[in-house]
Amino acid sequence: MANGGTVEHGFPHLATVRSAITALHRRLSSDGVRAFDLSVAPADVAFGDLDDLHLGAQRVAREMVRHYRLPDARMIVGFRDMTHAANVELTAGPEYFIELNDRFKTYRRDIGAALAHEVAHVYLHRLDLSFPGTRDNEILTDTAATYLGAGWLLLDAFREDRVSSQKLGYLTPEEFGYVLAKRALLLGEDPAPWFTSPQAYTAYTQGMARARDDERQPPLTAAGGTGRRRYARDRRRAKDHPAALPPDAPYTFDGDSPLRVSFACPTCGQRIRVPVRGRVRARCALCRTVLDCDT
Repeated sequence: MANGGTVEHGFPHLATVRSAITALHRRLSSDGVRAFDLSVAPADVAFGDLDDLHLGAQRVAREMVRHYRLPDARMIVGFRDMTHAANVELTAGPEYFIELNDRFKTYRRDIGAALAHEVAHVYLHRLDLSFPGTRDNEILTDTAATYLGAGWLLLDAFREDRVSSQKLGYLTPEEFGYVLAKRALLLGEDPAPWFTSPQAYTAYTQGMARARDDERQPPLTAAGGTGRRRYARDRRRAKDHPAALPPDAPYTFDGDSPLRVSFACPTCGQRIRVPVRGRVRARCALCRTVLDCDT
């Protein structure tokens, strides 16, 4: 939790975020991801200054349990002085103890954001889905919460001006925006009207621009002229030197006859491999997205 400190910006964790999206599709299946087509509604997690603190926190926690489809899980929410925003004990259940930072006694509007992350921990624990290392596992949790419809609250908790700042979660604001954009492009749900933070909306638009770039990478037909020329040059080189591509290239070539190109699905990140033979349509085996390519 950044509380008055420096907020990191940009896309430093993008590789891990993309891996997390792919992992969710693999674990849940395409239909399982699409079952989360409706996000947590703002009215369902609204928290007024006159609401009872503990009863209100329990109400929001129950809404998160409902959203993540954990009907046999009970969240017991308390508050204490701590460094992090929140913490949850991952046990066998059905009761899970969540501690929230005392700061949320004052900033009640952000309790939903903190609980979105902590209940996502429980959801992933039940799925037996995790990444090695604390940092990557927390990025997975932020990504899952956002991609499955609860994490827009985490981005909306981001506020920054010349004298103060606040951000929850491990992703940067722009990375939260990127995951929200990926969800919006897949499910057709626009979270923009829900943002109360102007900075959150800006981060979402920046994330959307990055997500749109994924859809314009060669060999996709939507690639621009510069990308197409680079791809044609790399394709010629690949016939004699298949390992000559730079490490950040969005595609790789392999095989001699026929030559094949491999690239990431812009929806789920799964690698797709197709022959180099001009215009082809490729269907991602993981998320079932049909892609028009010019190989």
